[in-house]
Amino acid sequence: MRHAKSDWNEPGGGDFDRPLAKRGRKDAPHMGAWLRKKGLIPERLLASPARRAKETASLVAEELEFDEGRIEWEERIYDASVEVLLKVIEGAAMETSCLMLIGHNPGLDDLLEFLSQDKPQYEDDKLMTTAAIAVLSYGEGPIQTAAKSARLELLIRPR
Repeated sequence: MRHAKSDWNEPGGGDFDRPLAKRGRKDAPHMGAWLRKKGLIPERLLASPARRAKETASLVAEELEFDEGRIEWEERIYDASVEVLLKVIEGAAMETSCLMLIGHNPGLDDLLEFLSQDKPQYEDDKLMTTAAIAVLSYGEGPIQTAAKSARLELLIRPR
């Protein structure tokens, strides 16, 4: 999942400290409710510690009834390349069959392109628009990080 819409007009602070915008505070719980309705409850949730990603993760976790204390704040997700994101997944995949990442672009767009066997549909030159969720599956096997190792089951955007 990409973090929800952030507020570019917030004075002070840098990119890391940018909060969610009003729309982001509405979209994040909406997407969490969609995940709950579909029965897509992660065993592990790893999120960037950037403020907008933390706020998104907290709102989604609340909708999923996922204990916020179990969210893992993974510094490597912030401003990460696809190579770094693959290492984060490799480290977490051994212990879970349902993993959720909450992060940023362009890394998430690149990750989806790399892992997906299917050609994802772009919207306004982006795959992972704010608060978008990509659901990948690996068939009967474990989570993998090889190129084109996953099927793109769903790519859901809040709008």
